Amino acid sequence: MAVTPFDDREGSLWLDGKLVPWREAKTHVLTHGLHYASSVFEGERMYSGRIYKLEEHTARLFESARILDMKIPFTQKEVCDASTLACEAQGFKDAYVRPVVWRGSEQMSVAGQANKIHVAIAAWQWGSYFDPAEKMKGIKLAISEWKRPAPDTTPTRAKAAGLYMICTLSKHAAEAQGYADAIMFDYRGYIAEATGANVFFVQDGKLLTPTADCFLDGITRRSVMALARARQIPVIERHIKPEEMANFSECFICGTAAEVTPVASIGPYAFKPGDITRTLMTAYHDDVNRPVSQVNLAAAAE
Repeated sequence: MAVTPFDDREGSLWLDGKLVPWREAKTHVLTHGLHYASSVFEGERMYSGRIYKLEEHTARLFESARILDMKIPFTQKEVCDASTLACEAQGFKDAYVRPVVWRGSEQMSVAGQANKIHVAIAAWQWGSYFDPAEKMKGIKLAISEWKRPAPDTTPTRAKAAGLYMICTLSKHAAEAQGYADAIMFDYRGYIAEATGANVFFVQDGKLLTPTADCFLDGITRRSVMALARARQIPVIERHIKPEEMANFSECFICGTAAEVTPVASIGPYAFKPGDITRTLMTAYHDDVNRPVSQVNLAAAAE
């Protein structure tokens, strides 16, 4: 299936404070973000005209930039408003939204203090991250050779572009072997996450998820945990050894792109999508598709 290149699309995107024609949103090849990975980003989804957890995503974008010593030249409200504007400019009510922050091309060395900080926000239509026909049966995951690094070796709490290269390599290797994705262990050998999503398991009616101490504590992850607790499903965060997967009945991954996706197997370990997975898939679908009026009422009550 032919895919339209992302640099050759119709419409506009938001760049450094204004809407610009999509094809004119360019940066120079000698950009610090390209050579030294000084870039952070977010992945968001708009459902029925509302970007889910927009404020939380924007706050994390600013925190990621702070960790990488970049000061975003806009307020969080301005970036939130620009995210919605980027969708409206494309005429989208349902879309994937990508804010990105990077250092420019004023200085080309490891040091980058002189570089201008750029911000762009683009929106495009993107359906299910995985094959819809396969998703409900549960996807199959490989086990990656790459491990999530220790938090004292890289800024693991930032959603930083450079941290995703081992995810790309892991996903390429998994797809080459016929898998949909891969699970990554951490530097200690505990289960960490998939290449772009967090992972949950079910054991004896309880929901288990790895402690996010060396990988991103996903916003969707936190949403799923809250939805589970609201339904009296016990949630346990702890380190999980790979061999424990033999004792788990259900498994799913979750993220902005993946949403809630059942898992049928991870390497030699098999799972069967069951009641808890289906309950949380439905709960998440209902939550992201809540009318704006309901969201406003809930916010006013807090």
